[in-house]
Amino acid sequence: MSESSVDLTTAPIVEAFFDAETNTISYVVKDPKTNACAIIDSVMDIDMASGRITYTHADTMIAYIQDNDLDLQWIIETHVHADHLSAAPYIQEKLGGKMGVGENITVIQEVFGKFFNEGTEFQRDGSQFDRLFQDGDTYQIGEMTVFTMATPGHTPACMVHVVGNAAFVGDTLFMPDGGSARCDFPGGSAEVLYTSIQKVLSLPDETRLFMCHDYGPNGRDIQWETTVGEEKEHNIHVGRGKTKEEFVKFRTERDAQLGMPKLIIPSLQVNMRAGEVPTDEDGNPILKIPLNRL
Repeated sequence: MSESSVDLTTAPIVEAFFDAETNTISYVVKDPKTNACAIIDSVMDIDMASGRITYTHADTMIAYIQDNDLDLQWIIETHVHADHLSAAPYIQEKLGGKMGVGENITVIQEVFGKFFNEGTEFQRDGSQFDRLFQDGDTYQIGEMTVFTMATPGHTPACMVHVVGNAAFVGDTLFMPDGGSARCDFPGGSAEVLYTSIQKVLSLPDETRLFMCHDYGPNGRDIQWETTVGEEKEHNIHVGRGKTKEEFVKFRTERDAQLGMPKLIIPSLQVNMRAGEVPTDEDGNPILKIPLNRL
């Protein structure tokens, strides 16, 4: 299956929800012909000082779906996020829908299962999700056919979801003045990310691209939508024909200067479990903090 055999002209209705605590943008994506919709990259709130989890951001999305009488069919993760926690199980309990992620979630589970010293009870086969997508898979949101593109480099499990004339890129790309995501996490690769980005930029120039994060570089307002054409022309890391060698050199040097995301330790433990919080032997929710490992 290739994108050439999928309708890239249908314009899904996209509603964005910005989480200021993590600079994450979550989306409700609706089929224009039916009430079917999907959620992409939801957020669960956590206060690390108190160890308290809440669902304000997720509840806002749930209210939007309920108020508009929508039918939630999918809860999609573009990758295993290291900077925010997924609210997928909470949303699924409230609204239904299937949870999906890229098939290389199993690579993440294997690596970080060891990192967090998880026992044999932690399944490393992706079975926490309802669907593991392969490169080139398709699925339906109502009458819309979604096309999946494996885009590793930031993480092994990164995947872009192409919904008609819109593509949800996760951390594969940022807005043109933001560039690209880091590649220094386990399993990341600047060389691989460059190739993945070229794959995304092979979509039609008019394709709308929706970001998972934005940090307002140089003080500008937060933004989350651009186009393939804009990225090809103006992206500061890959635009105007920058070579793989140029990208890898810059990305490697830049990554060496970056600190760890402040929520990486809770995020990885929760997100590799499809949003479920791990528990201790008594069933109480608990998180581990490996010391001197990152």
